[in-house]
Amino acid sequence: MDIAALTGVMIGGAGHSGSTLLGMILSGLEGAVYIGEGAKVRYLGDMTKPLKKRACKICGDDCAFWNGFRWDTSRGLYEQVAAHSGARIVIDSSKKPDWIAARAEELRAGGHMARLIILTRDGRAVVNSRLRKYPDRDAASQITEWMEQITAARALAADFPGEVLNLAYEELATRPEDTARRLAAFIGAPFNASMLAFSSREHHPLGGNNGTQFLAARGQQGGADVQPGARSAAYYRDHPDAIRLDLRWKDELHDTHAALFEQMAGSLNQSMKWEF
Repeated sequence: MDIAALTGVMIGGAGHSGSTLLGMILSGLEGAVYIGEGAKVRYLGDMTKPLKKRACKICGDDCAFWNGFRWDTSRGLYEQVAAHSGARIVIDSSKKPDWIAARAEELRAGGHMARLIILTRDGRAVVNSRLRKYPDRDAASQITEWMEQITAARALAADFPGEVLNLAYEELATRPEDTARRLAAFIGAPFNASMLAFSSREHHPLGGNNGTQFLAARGQQGGADVQPGARSAAYYRDHPDAIRLDLRWKDELHDTHAALFEQMAGSLNQSMKWEF
């Protein structure tokens, strides 16, 4: 592989916004590999860490893709992933601004291309997803965390040393082919209709959303162990392979939490608010 042709694609924004789905779709580009939350590469093989941090979420410790890979931190991560996998496009959904800035600097120093996708989602859906997963956590703190992540993502985009694309999860889920074409053009790769059939490919993500990984793993050998959370199990087990807009928040978000969200974050959410 010509390392000089390397493109690093980083996904920024708040968690629970669809970055695992986006990464898996982008893995359908020719020469692309989706590594999941690349920041967890630091824990590969560290048996003191829980399985979900130290290994592929689908294959576990026996992942043929990640076995034998160790990051030499004196060199750029994406260069090493590209050399390891033969890919020329490396996709990382870590989202943390400091991590993204450091990887972008590695790419710049190596003469490579950096692309940033800021993925947003209606904040009400994000907060509802957080409360579903962590029902014992305070709603106000979940709202505050989302606001902080959105603000940080915007600051990251303003200073990013490469091209930036802003994308709404809802746009991806309701217009997947048009959005995939736009994403391919942004990255500089030809559109491939198979991008949308994300569950038909093998994936080896570090970290990320269990539900989306469950959909992808249903047809992947060795992927039977990844399971959605108990509160999402029925939703994902009845989910088709096709991309579908997740609107569970409309039925699940308690009125008091919706009112609190509007009070605290309504103005920030205005540009991301999804109307039906």
